Amino acid sequence: MNTTTETSAPIRVALVDDQQLFRGGIRMLVESQPDMKFVAEASDGVEAVRLAQAAKPDVILMDVRMPVMDGLEATQQIIARGLDTRILILTTFDLDKAVAKAVAAGASGFVLKDADPEFLLAAIRTVHSGSEVFAAQATADLIRRFSQSPNRLGGEPEEFKALTEREREMFFLAAKGMSNGEIAAQEFLSEATVKTHISRILAKLSLRDRVQLVVFAYEHGLL
Repeated sequence: MNTTTETSAPIRVALVDDQQLFRGGIRMLVESQPDMKFVAEASDGVEAVRLAQAAKPDVILMDVRMPVMDGLEATQQIIARGLDTRILILTTFDLDKAVAKAVAAGASGFVLKDADPEFLLAAIRTVHSGSEVFAAQATADLIRRFSQSPNRLGGEPEEFKALTEREREMFFLAAKGMSNGEIAAQEFLSEATVKTHISRILAKLSLRDRVQLVVFAYEHGLL
């Protein structure tokens, strides 16, 4: 008997980008994967919000710069509607503030538009599983922009004071971009223990995920 029929449902993927050729390439890439299903595409943010409600994708690949409504506003509207959709921002090498704001609004991470196909596919699977994805260069740019921003908040926020000493250690390691596995190896802990610590930290700081944790750290000048 073929056991493949017993596997979980494929990841429902949608794409929002104003470049038709780019959409075509991504669609072909996604459709080549047995564990994914390409369900919809759109060329601007207004269509993206409609798409999210109608097609109910698990993951939306969202460009930032688009006509009519940009990816930032679309992300904010989709998150505000409480839709069970993870959003992965697509950005160019030159990261702009809109990407950082989209992450702060609830996007699950961001990747470079010229990333290797295998990396993009892995990113889709990662955000679908509930984790986050950072493009290394984009993360460096994000950190640099927050550290230079005139609107950067100073001082330790009140909610941060609620963290235990151990939770603060976990916070700083996660804010530096370390994965649960890397933190576990460095601190001689199990990944399950690290995951528990991170979950408690996110709850205390009212953050959705590790992406927002990084933004929180740099926005408040904690690193």
